[in-house]
Amino acid sequence: MQTKRLRVIWEFVVVGICTVAFALTLVGICASLLGKDSAGSRDFVEYWASGHQLAHRLNPYDGEAILRLERSTGFPADLPVLIMWNPPSALPLVLPLGFLNPIAGELLWSLLLFVCLVASVRMVWQMHGSPVDGLNLLGYSFAPALVCLLAGQVSIFVLFGLVLFLRLNRTLPFFAGVSLWLCMLKPHLFLPFGVVLLAWSITNRRYKVLAGIVVALSISTCIASLLDPLIWTHYRQMVSAVRMEETIPCLSILLRHSLSPKTVWLQYFPAAIGCVWALVYFRKYRDDWDWTEHGSLLMLISVLVAPYTWLMDQTILIPALLHAIYLTRSRNLIAVFALANAAIEIGALRGVPLLHSALFVWTAPMWLAWYLYTIRGAQLRDSGDSPPVIDGAVRRAGYATHGLAP
Repeated sequence: MQTKRLRVIWEFVVVGICTVAFALTLVGICASLLGKDSAGSRDFVEYWASGHQLAHRLNPYDGEAILRLERSTGFPADLPVLIMWNPPSALPLVLPLGFLNPIAGELLWSLLLFVCLVASVRMVWQMHGSPVDGLNLLGYSFAPALVCLLAGQVSIFVLFGLVLFLRLNRTLPFFAGVSLWLCMLKPHLFLPFGVVLLAWSITNRRYKVLAGIVVALSISTCIASLLDPLIWTHYRQMVSAVRMEETIPCLSILLRHSLSPKTVWLQYFPAAIGCVWALVYFRKYRDDWDWTEHGSLLMLISVLVAPYTWLMDQTILIPALLHAIYLTRSRNLIAVFALANAAIEIGALRGVPLLHSALFVWTAPMWLAWYLYTIRGAQLRDSGDSPPVIDGAVRRAGYATHGLAP
């Protein structure tokens, strides 16, 4: 009786914390969109400025021109220029923004991000058999995704491309490859993933996937080159001028800063180790490789060892984490996941600089540890006679963590 009472109190506390944190975060996102000079106060402004430059056949990586455009939208005078680091192949994505004013562009951009988030979570839900349990709501409330919406960053587009690949790689391999063009918006997040993708495509003769990637990258790069014939020269100049001196809460940057701040290659060392591990991992499971199952751990490792990664980049982990959520029966594990998200949201509400504070370096390792523990529990459970289904307790917990009635 005492144990049951403590469990009810525990669930009540979890529900209260998560519901309040999630609701206040949504209010913050809405306020950021409706506030004065909202376009100039979010990362969206760098994409709008680059699109504006490209639409007028100017250098989209010109720091001085970009800064002038950003200042015109209300970008704070005490902040340095925000330049789009993405490669030229990504520029067609922001090109339409160049034909819109900042306000209209911001609304369109935010709407597209929201639609891609909803579509991505829904596709993952469908790939797992469309369980009637409400746990897909945990994907919508994933804190890095909310931070991405708040900042107007492109990581949700990257997520959308990844989920499309997971859905299409068996039936429409060429279009699965085309969808990976969105993942190439941030290629540094996919280094071990990319190594295995190449090995898998060659081993299984899935050359249509590689063809789709090549075609998509070629077309997008040609568009950018037609509008700016010196696009690659301008990109190289921008990259050589950028110095990553700011604090980014990820393991690779901390490794470099702690050992030798001026030795840039150190931040790529974890990714190199990750690529070697990925090939060993693929060799072990190549005969029955499944991108939803095996690709989940692969993505978690890829993000963990990326040369640099922001908190909102962890949005691309939604398919992996939902995969574990759909397998588990533990209300406690789901509660831990929900509370971890609430901690990030509360930090944002208290004004902690999410993008630069080392306090959030724990997030990527935590998602990996939580995934491994959850999957291990599911494997031990399924080794018995119990069927791999989600029970009513988890269904109720999924609703409870969002303050909803089942």
